[in-house]
Amino acid sequence: MTPTSDADRDAALARLPGWSLSDQGAIAKSYKFKDFSHAFAFMTRVALLAEKAGHHPDWSNSYNRVEIALKTHDAGAVTQKDFALAEAIDAL
Repeated sequence: MTPTSDADRDAALARLPGWSLSDQGAIAKSYKFKDFSHAFAFMTRVALLAEKAGHHPDWSNSYNRVEIALKTHDAGAVTQKDFALAEAIDAL
C-alpha cells in the first residue's frame, strides 16, 4: 500500500468529520457513548469491520469513550486503507 500524499490526506480528512492527524502520524477520532455497554458494542462492530477488511485499528476504551487511530503499519504511514476503514466506522 502506498502512503497518501499530504494533499490527498488533507483532502480526505476534510471529508471525514471529527478525524484529524495525530502526533504519531495516524488519523484519529474520539467517540463518546451513553455508557460502557454502548461503547463496547461499537467496538465489537468496528472489530468485525476491521477483520473483514484485514486492517486493524489502534484503539483504547475508557468507560464510555473509544479512541481510534488508523495507520497502515506495513506502509508506516496513512494509506487509502485507513480512509476506507474510517468511512466504514463512521457509517456505523
